[in-house]
Amino acid sequence: MLWYAIQSYTGKEEQLAEMIRRMVPERYYGECFVPYFERLRCWRQQNQVHILRLFPGYLFISTDSIEAVFQCLKRVPAMSKILTAGAFEFTPLYDSEAEFLKKILDADHIVRLTYTATEGKGRVTYMTGPLEKCRDRVEVYKFRDRYAQVRLTIAGQEKTVRMGIILNDDVRREMAYGKVEAHIPTPTGYAAGNTSKASLEFSPHGNGKPAAMLRPGDHVAVVSGVFEGNVAVIHEVRNSTVSITVHMFDREMPVELSAEEVRKLGTDDTA
Repeated sequence: MLWYAIQSYTGKEEQLAEMIRRMVPERYYGECFVPYFERLRCWRQQNQVHILRLFPGYLFISTDSIEAVFQCLKRVPAMSKILTAGAFEFTPLYDSEAEFLKKILDADHIVRLTYTATEGKGRVTYMTGPLEKCRDRVEVYKFRDRYAQVRLTIAGQEKTVRMGIILNDDVRREMAYGKVEAHIPTPTGYAAGNTSKASLEFSPHGNGKPAAMLRPGDHVAVVSGVFEGNVAVIHEVRNSTVSITVHMFDREMPVELSAEEVRKLGTDDTA
């Protein structure tokens, strides 16, 4: 199916999306949605995750029958005038643009937070999350405001969007949802840096050096650094680093750590 961008009045995107979902038979389209992004903000000494519109004034639909969609909406008196006047435009996306959106959006059509590690004067050394897929498009990082400004194209037009980031200082803080523009159910809390109960039973020993051999599939405890206390399974080993997955910000996120930051767990530890 082709993806189309639909230009709408800012603030009315969800209303139009709901009208399309209600008035257009499902056989004529795949998805109709408004994309959002997460952004971390501090309000009254509390960290809050806000879910905001990624492209104010736009929604998206995937369809191979755009004319049928148009005709279905035209039968609605309230929409007929608007469509005839050209207030809403259906513009096809390039394949590369549609594929890019699929990469950065999750199943709820939200660009989630990206964990970003920095060194020195704000130099980014590592990141994991949707921003990693468009790192070469970042114009500027606003570390204090916890977002990166990204330039991309939609329907052939250049747009600048914001994508939320989290830093080491944020990892172990509890958060709550703040402003949520998306029409999706959200929990009242937003857990950050959860450490499983099992991981608390393991205590680092020795000098913190890695085991002689670390292999994919090994169970390890993180013994130092920002993720200390997590227990995970290695899924990739490189020369001096290991890749594991930790539970962070209500989801499983892959992270790359120095081999010296983990300790291989024995059979007794993982029993």
